[in-house]
Amino acid sequence: MGVVLTDPFGWIGQTLLELLTRLGLQVGAANLVINLLGAVVLGTICMTLGALITWVERKVVARFQDRLGPNRVGPFGLLQPIADGIKLLTKETVTPTGADTIVYNIAPVVMVMSVIGLWAVIPLAPRLIGSDINVGVLYIVSVGGIGTLSIMMAGWASNNKYALLGAFRTVAQLVSYEVPMVLALLIPTLLAGSMGMATIVEQQANVPYIVLAPIAALIFFISSMAEAGKAPFDLLEAESEIVAGYNIEYGGLKFGMFYVGEFLHGFTIAALTAVLFLGGWQGPLAESYPLLGLIYFLAKTSVVYFGVMWVRFSFPRLRIDQLNTFNWKFLTPLSLAVIVVTAVADKWAVQAGLSRVGVLLGANALLVLAIVWLIGAYARSARRRLERAGDKQAAGAHA
Repeated sequence: MGVVLTDPFGWIGQTLLELLTRLGLQVGAANLVINLLGAVVLGTICMTLGALITWVERKVVARFQDRLGPNRVGPFGLLQPIADGIKLLTKETVTPTGADTIVYNIAPVVMVMSVIGLWAVIPLAPRLIGSDINVGVLYIVSVGGIGTLSIMMAGWASNNKYALLGAFRTVAQLVSYEVPMVLALLIPTLLAGSMGMATIVEQQANVPYIVLAPIAALIFFISSMAEAGKAPFDLLEAESEIVAGYNIEYGGLKFGMFYVGEFLHGFTIAALTAVLFLGGWQGPLAESYPLLGLIYFLAKTSVVYFGVMWVRFSFPRLRIDQLNTFNWKFLTPLSLAVIVVTAVADKWAVQAGLSRVGVLLGANALLVLAIVWLIGAYARSARRRLERAGDKQAAGAHA
């Protein structure tokens, strides 16, 4: 009983290994079966979670807008995602004339695969991770980019100019916001001295990185929301402007896969934020009782995801020019400055024997003051330019 409490996931793996070897499998083949079974279980949980998240978001947005949300199918509307799934399954799937059939049909699968693939390197609890590779951060960047590829595939293969236009605009957004996101990912890598996700979580046993690098955490959160297409960055599906965007020609189950991938991506960025900046499964007694660590991880992820929903349901959509200007003229230079300041401050704190927390917090505070001063100077300069232009226009009208 003690082993079940202190190492439940290891006990399950060992029990399955013994069972499979008794059935006549070699140890290598048994381990392969266990790994495949784990992948199937993780993928199934992710897909089920995507359905649950749709219910949660609809309930939360209903409260934000003083409505009830789903409340007809099942208790509290809990069976509404199942009803929606049945509706999508029974709808006719139509392939547009002239579409590239293979690419058109693969695109939704690639979208879901890119989101579920991210969970392979996320530490869910102590000693519970799909694959503890030493380049986990690099894996996140590369697999996340596959989602951008799926959007381009869908828009290009649909043989629809509106889908192609939506795909171009979406890719412009996603590629742009990958730059500050990747730069922000360098901060926990630098502080932990490793790109392994499990190592990054273990290095936050005493202080989470959101305390050491709050600006980097905010940059990662914002850029990740843009990557997931959450409002106010939801130009991926700006119905009022581009007729639903890249997936306009998709219906039925194919559209449902894009839909599930989008909702699951929002929860995934919350999980990544919890792992990289909030300590993941770290918490009191988490090392001794891994199930408690899993609860800590889910609680932190849920808090961050509520923040995602709060932002999404509170701010209006940005224009594409405003969105790209904000990225290239503010977020990207700021992320570069954060890397330099964090690297210098961390090195100085270690060499001088000073408190790492105090030095890094002070460096972030000074950077915030510099940002406020620069924004104020830019606003004053812009105001003077407008005033001069107004004076010239008034003088011309008087003349």
